[in-house]
This record gives sequence, structure tokens and C-alpha cells, in this order.
Amino acid sequence: MDAADIDRVIEMAWEDRTPFEAILLQFGLAEKEVIALMRKELKRSSFNLWRKRVNQGVSQKHLHKRNPEINRFKCSLQRNITLNKISKR
Repeated sequence: MDAADIDRVIEMAWEDRTPFEAILLQFGLAEKEVIALMRKELKRSSFNLWRKRVNQGVSQKHLHKRNPEINRFKCSLQRNITLNKISKR
């Protein structure tokens, strides 16, 4: 994976609404591989905060924990993202 793909995977992993299944679909990385990538690329404290949040009941990173009424990966209010830069307002 190139640096842009790694950045996008990290961004998707940080987003609470983006499930691991979306990362698997777009990049072919299973949950364990995403965790390994996050462990490698993030500072230890950032990784620990992310894992703590993902493992809480609040997180929607797993489709089976998610409200069945949510059937999209992206919030309808989210702005377009191009090459990891949020489009200008």
C-alpha cells in the first residue's frame, strides 16, 4: 500500500461510522490487519485511545453492533473527500 492508501485506511478506522467491513471492501484489509496497521502507524497513546473507543458499546465499527436502520458507510452530511483533503467550503 502506498502512503495515500495508508492515510485513508487510518482515516476510515478513526471514523466511528465507518465499519471494518467497508475497509475490507475498499482495501481488502480484515479487522486484524487494520488493527496491526494502526498499531504500526500510530503513537502508542493514540492507538490505545482508538482501541478503547472501538471496543466500547458506543462504537459502530462492527456491523453487528450497529443500528439496523443505518445502511450506509458515510454520513449524508459529510463533505466530499479528495486525496484526504476535505473540500473547501
